[in-house]
Amino acid sequence: MTRLEPDQAVTRQRLLDAAGEEFADRGFRNATVRDICKRADANIAAINYHFGDKERLYAATVQYAHLCATRHDVVGAVAAAKDLSPEQRLHAFVRTFLVGILDTGRPVWHAKLMAREIAEPTEVLDKIAQQTVRPRLAALSEIIREVIGPDAPQQIVMNCARSVVGQILFYHFARPMLVRVFPDEPFDATKLDELADHITAFTLQGLRGMAPAFVGRRAARGKPRKTMRSSTRGARR
Repeated sequence: MTRLEPDQAVTRQRLLDAAGEEFADRGFRNATVRDICKRADANIAAINYHFGDKERLYAATVQYAHLCATRHDVVGAVAAAKDLSPEQRLHAFVRTFLVGILDTGRPVWHAKLMAREIAEPTEVLDKIAQQTVRPRLAALSEIIREVIGPDAPQQIVMNCARSVVGQILFYHFARPMLVRVFPDEPFDATKLDELADHITAFTLQGLRGMAPAFVGRRAARGKPRKTMRSSTRGARR
């Protein structure tokens, strides 16, 4: 990537912020290049220079908003804890994920734009799924399998992984309602350790409760099944 001069980098960032606000408020179709440039105090040629066109500006803006929310390396945190127990690695996953969720320092348009992209997905969401979401689910699935056992079906493991992520994302998508229902509680970084401990403990209780159902399941699948007919014959004898 070409290194930008300081003034060019500033212009590019202004365009990203202005475009993010326009796309978040009005959507891709209704947002205009003219309005974006006016908000960014830049000329239309700057968009062509830095991004190429409106479509690529939109893609860059969504990716930027997503990057700001996921800049904390969840997969890296799990990898760094590889010598620890699966319970400790699960806590590392949850806590690192929550750091990005509970960060209240980001502009409002980041969340609004991502919500629009999820509601009206483009190819950008495909890239995010491949580059961020799949690796996170893979790392989490390995931890879950260690807790519930190697014989658990893959579908069960993935269901559990989605349930864990759902608990974490709840504090992002439900925050506007949470602060109204629980006005005395701060749903921000001050709750990080409390929520990380709770989600981890709650998840482990559920996983450990499921684990006995899968013990020896693989070996049991290899045994011949006793049919009703053979059981009836045995009873007649």
